[in-house]
Amino acid sequence: MTNETLIESTMIFVKESLKHAEGGHDWFHTLRVYKNANLIAKAECVDPLVVGLAALLHDIADSKFHDGDETIGPRIASEFLLKQNIDSEIIEHVTQIIENMSFKNSFDLNPSFSSKEMEVVQDADRLDAIGAIGIARCFNYGGFKNRALYNPDIPPNLKMTKAEYKAAKAPTINHFYEKLLLLKDQMNTKTGKRIAEKRHTFMEDYLNQFYAEWNGEK
Repeated sequence: MTNETLIESTMIFVKESLKHAEGGHDWFHTLRVYKNANLIAKAECVDPLVVGLAALLHDIADSKFHDGDETIGPRIASEFLLKQNIDSEIIEHVTQIIENMSFKNSFDLNPSFSSKEMEVVQDADRLDAIGAIGIARCFNYGGFKNRALYNPDIPPNLKMTKAEYKAAKAPTINHFYEKLLLLKDQMNTKTGKRIAEKRHTFMEDYLNQFYAEWNGEK
């Protein structure tokens, strides 16, 4: 099987698997991450097949939609790749990326795994969490969870633990401060950092407008 055929087969598998997914974590999110990853990878010394497969399979079973179980996604990805008869080292690398790339793992001071390929896919995923699409995804997920848009009486938790982050049910605006506005400074690659700067500024402008409208100022 050629790399092109493998990527094509993976796309078909992921698109079918995510056909009923929440709008912020659906096939189109995956496709955007895949495109972002390919763009970033052009300037990095990485294995493009590992990057492509990890980007496509990174949200095959997000733990948020599986009662917090972080083992389901990597397991499904591994089972799929095993059926494709590809090198075991590639399968292990892709699985490790999926297990370790999530924002919630940034709370771990001593990460158990890292690679240049993971840095690329991680940046690609984080780029889709900020900017115009990031804002849309944030409110889409908040609506999915029936969360308030904003409550000035509930301040963001800027010192939360990993457990608190996973259990958070705060208003959607709080998520900007607890995650989205932090991502710019957590980018790994030059390309990721460059794109993140513009998307970060867009979010700051949005929040300024949001508060002005909330307070009846304009």
